[in-house]
This record gives sequence, C-alpha cells and structure tokens, in this order.
Amino acid sequence: MATYLDVHPANPQPRAIAQVVRIMREDGVVAYPTDSGFALGCRLGNADGLVRMRQIRGLDDKHHFTLLCKDFAQLGQLVQMPNAVFRSVKSLTPGCYTFILTATAEVPRRLLHPKKRTVGVRIPDHKVALAMLAEMGEPIVTTTLLMPGETEPMTEGWEIKELLDHQVDAVIDSGDVGREPTTVVDFSSGAPEIVRRGAGDTSPLE
Repeated sequence: MATYLDVHPANPQPRAIAQVVRIMREDGVVAYPTDSGFALGCRLGNADGLVRMRQIRGLDDKHHFTLLCKDFAQLGQLVQMPNAVFRSVKSLTPGCYTFILTATAEVPRRLLHPKKRTVGVRIPDHKVALAMLAEMGEPIVTTTLLMPGETEPMTEGWEIKELLDHQVDAVIDSGDVGREPTTVVDFSSGAPEIVRRGAGDTSPLE
C-alpha cells in the first residue's frame, strides 16, 4: 500500500519531503506533482524502479526516461551544451521543457539512447518537485504519469492513490499540477528540433 502525503504547494513541509526522499533512497517508486502533471520517479541507481515505471505506463524497454534536475549547475553535469545551445536552454529553464542532449559520463548507460548517446533533462518550475530534488541531492529519473491509452497525464493525487496503490510506494499530493506534458526539444544536433509540443511555449525556438 502506497504512503499518501498531502504536501503544501507553496511551502512543502520538510518532514514530508524527507519521508519521500527516504522512500526513493530505499529504491521506492513515487508519484509526485510537477508543472506538467503528475510524474513517476525513482533514484538514479534504481534499475528495478525503471522496470516498475515501464510496467505502470505500459512501455517497452526502448522508452527513454528523463533526468529531473534541481538547477542549471546539476543539469550541466549530465549533458554537453555548446554555447548557443547553453543560452537557449538557460533561457527556457525552469519550465515545462524537456531537452534531449548528448550525455556526459555521469549518466548511467541504461538511461542513454543506444545509438545517439543522448538523454532527456529538465528543470521543473514546481516547488514540491524542487524541494524533493534539493533533499535528494541528485537528479531523479522520471517519466510523465500517462497511463496506457490516455493522452493527458493524471492530475489528481487521490485518483492516483486509488489506481496505483499497490504499484507505487508513495503518492505526493499538493493539489497543484500542470495539465499538459512538457514540450520536448532535441538539441543533440545543435539546432532545436521540436519532438513534442506540450506546455512549454515553442515560439522562442522557431
């Protein structure tokens, strides 16, 4: 049965955030709020967590997860960014964007695109997600909580608790989430390629 935590959207309670992070450090999978709907997350080294998240979403092993980062300094340790790309990504963070970039050696091989050696990274604009990242001290491996056959991510914590009570270890509900998945931008070739249009405004990239 999943632990259910009601967290304040503007001032997340430190004790609740510490409890969530403890669950992740013990190889738990959590459902948590972001600026682009709810997401599933686990710690960077949790290989079993990746399998569980794929099972929940009905994904095959070719699905690429995103690394959620607390700030630009952390993001910069994970991916390579030429100056022009650096400026573009910097101008759009934090926000509802996922950037696909060439990974550094800091990223575990199982998270990379097998041919391109790329990984998706993002910095959320959501206080609860950022508090989790600050407490965690490392990126969170994440994927939008988009159930099989659905086109929009889940947005109600109590519904997630009912649906996934025996598939996740915790549900964090702040009552305050976005309603659209992120906009995905591939910068791996240097020029921006919009892979998916979502909550993030694409006009600065076009």
